[in-house]
Amino acid sequence: MRDSRGVTYLFVMLAVVLMGISATVVAKQWKTVVQREREAELLARGIEIQNALAVYSAQQKKGRVVPGEVYPLTFEELTKVPNHWEYVRDPTGRIMGVRSKSKAEPIKQHDFPPALRHFEGVTSYYLWVFQYPNASTPQTPQGQQTPQGQTTTQGQTTTQGQQTTQGQPTSPGQPASRTPVPTPSAPGGFPMP
Repeated sequence: MRDSRGVTYLFVMLAVVLMGISATVVAKQWKTVVQREREAELLARGIEIQNALAVYSAQQKKGRVVPGEVYPLTFEELTKVPNHWEYVRDPTGRIMGVRSKSKAEPIKQHDFPPALRHFEGVTSYYLWVFQYPNASTPQTPQGQQTPQGQTTTQGQTTTQGQQTTQGQPTSPGQPASRTPVPTPSAPGGFPMP
C-alpha cells in the first residue's frame, strides 16, 4: 500500500509541474498575441497621423509662395494624441510626425506595406517614425514630375499630365520656363502659385 501512495504522489507532482510548464507556454503565447495586436494598432494609428500630416500640409500650402512642407505647432491643430506617442519635430519646432515612446522590440520586422517599408529590420518601436513625408516615399526635386503625373511644389499638373511651372504648360521633353506669364483670370494678372 505504501508503494502505491508514493507512486500516486510522484504522478501528482509530475502533473503539477506539467501544468506549470503549460501555463508558462500559454502565458508567453498570450503575451505575443497581445503584442501583435498593439503592434497592429501602432501601425494603423501611425499611418493615420502620417496621412493627417500630409493633408494638413497640403491644405496649408495652398496659395503659399514659399516652397516646403507646413507642419502644425501642436496636435490640437491636427488631432488628439495618446500619451504613449512622442512628437517628431522639424528644425523650426513644428510637428512633422510621431513615434511610440516604447523601446520594446517589435514582432513584425518584415513585409511592411509600401508606405512603411523603411521599418524593415528596425528593432525598436521607438524607431517606427510616422512622419510626412516619410522615408518610404520617393522624393523628387521641387518642380520635377513624378511617375504618376504629379508634380512637386513648383508646378501643377495639367489634365494631360503635363507639368506646369508658374502657370506655363510644358511640352514633353521641353524644359519649363520659370518666367511668370500673365493670365487674365488671376488677380493682378499673374497666376496663383
